[in-house]
Amino acid sequence: MNTIRVALAQINSTVGDLEGNARQILDYIERGRAIGADLIAFPELALTGYPPEDLLLKPHFVRENRRVLDRIIAAASDLIAIVGFVDTDGSDIYNAAAVIVNGKLVESYHKTFLPNYGVFDEERYFQSGTRCPVFAFGDARVGVNICEDIWYPGGPTKLQALGGDAQVIVNISSSPYHAGKRFDRERMLCTRAEDNAVALLYCNLFGGQDELVFDGNSLIIDEAGHIIARGPAFEEDLVVADLNIERVFSERLHDPRRRREKLRVSADNSLYVVELPDALRPASRRPPISPRADGTLEETAETYLALVTGTRDYVRKNGFDKVYLGLSGGVDSALTAAIAADAIGPENVNAVYMPTHFSSSESGRDAKQLAENLGLHFQVIEIEDPFNEYLTMLAPAFDGLPADATEENLQARIRGNILMALSNKFHGLVLSTGNKSEMSVGYSTLYGDMVGGFALLKDVPKMLVYELARYVNRRDTRPVIPEYILERAPTAELRANQTDQDTLPPYEVLDAILEAYIEKDMSAASIAEMGFGIETVQWVVNRVDAAEYKRRQSPPGIKITPRAFGRDRRMPITNSYHN
Repeated sequence: MNTIRVALAQINSTVGDLEGNARQILDYIERGRAIGADLIAFPELALTGYPPEDLLLKPHFVRENRRVLDRIIAAASDLIAIVGFVDTDGSDIYNAAAVIVNGKLVESYHKTFLPNYGVFDEERYFQSGTRCPVFAFGDARVGVNICEDIWYPGGPTKLQALGGDAQVIVNISSSPYHAGKRFDRERMLCTRAEDNAVALLYCNLFGGQDELVFDGNSLIIDEAGHIIARGPAFEEDLVVADLNIERVFSERLHDPRRRREKLRVSADNSLYVVELPDALRPASRRPPISPRADGTLEETAETYLALVTGTRDYVRKNGFDKVYLGLSGGVDSALTAAIAADAIGPENVNAVYMPTHFSSSESGRDAKQLAENLGLHFQVIEIEDPFNEYLTMLAPAFDGLPADATEENLQARIRGNILMALSNKFHGLVLSTGNKSEMSVGYSTLYGDMVGGFALLKDVPKMLVYELARYVNRRDTRPVIPEYILERAPTAELRANQTDQDTLPPYEVLDAILEAYIEKDMSAASIAEMGFGIETVQWVVNRVDAAEYKRRQSPPGIKITPRAFGRDRRMPITNSYHN
């Protein structure tokens, strides 16, 4: 047996939906069996969904996950199935990969390296694994490990390949997306395959879960570090290839360095070999298969698709079938509307234009045109009268005081109330439209434009908002977003002749300073050395720190940068340190 057929099931699990996830797994096992796969792998914690967070602290959830796994075990015959689940030894729990052959659970691999940084909290829940099995069947040896394990050059992959003579490494993963991560991940995986002279199967989760979105992009890499099959970005798929085991052996014979390294790792007592019953079909019974390496997306298209995927799954997985948003005639709400229309269909998107006398005729015109271009439900609700009523009601309390941001914020809060009323009455989810630049410096109104159940642009800087909006117009045969929206000076239209730059630095300057401060943790002095005025930098830094209490009350949004607010960046609200 020189050739084995492998399949990676790039599925979209839902956290906590054990029955639904099991149905997907069983369906893909059947599909793998139909195409003659010898081995099929599923993502990390495919059965529970990722990340299950404090569901893992419920003993009955852990028991139920194991009970549902038993049904999968019973149905998995004529191939090897590797399924991510939560294992327990009665005293602790493990992030585990079940290795199933012919209706039996042969072994469970327990994840060795538990990430506890950024969006990850695995040390809060799991015990680290201490065993490193290699699975032997026929002439093939396969090592199985989980996500973070592959990121360490000297981790389980090296031990399994050198000490255990594994020709194939299967890494099941739930690796969240951020822009540019795919390139780093692919480079690392190709290096692991080449350095260890193994065929590497990387099966990644696809879909949205709260703030996180998973991109798929599963890979099959040969022993020379070349990608021979790739799953698509942000789609469910079965990635299939035939692997020649003898080619791996030949590659190793030409590398004498392995012999010295092997002596150093073979004595590791965590390594052991598990003999699997023969579940393979003779290769002569099935026609050869041509692996498919789907083309990769350029970064802007990939980011847009990440936002669409995260929005669709947040809306659908939380039981909503429609959304509401305020359409202002500005670029943020325009992009939000376009993403929502692509995510759940324009017929399910309800756009509301809520003008006062500060709203320009161009804003109303462009909001209506955008809604028509996208095919949204569009309505106008005038808020001039309730705004005046508020002013009259508050006049005694405000007597003698000049108008300021208080009156501006009243308009935003009236609009927020209207959107929430529509949400309550018609059972739709309100989408907040603010971007990362605004959220960073608190250029937003609590209980006003921040209102809503999901803030899909929360991690999208303003300059990227424009880039994504232009991408939408390039992608379609005609401009969907009216050009005037992209050309006009950004404005909240809460007072006469207002523009964002009355308050904020130019967005290209603001975004660069925010990236340095938020994503790179640079000091104000270091940022100023990049060529920015120290007064501007200090103003931005102070505003970011002061706005923490606002962000803590904001809706969740999709992580698309290396460091997003929320799970990724956790700063104290009460904080006397300033730099």
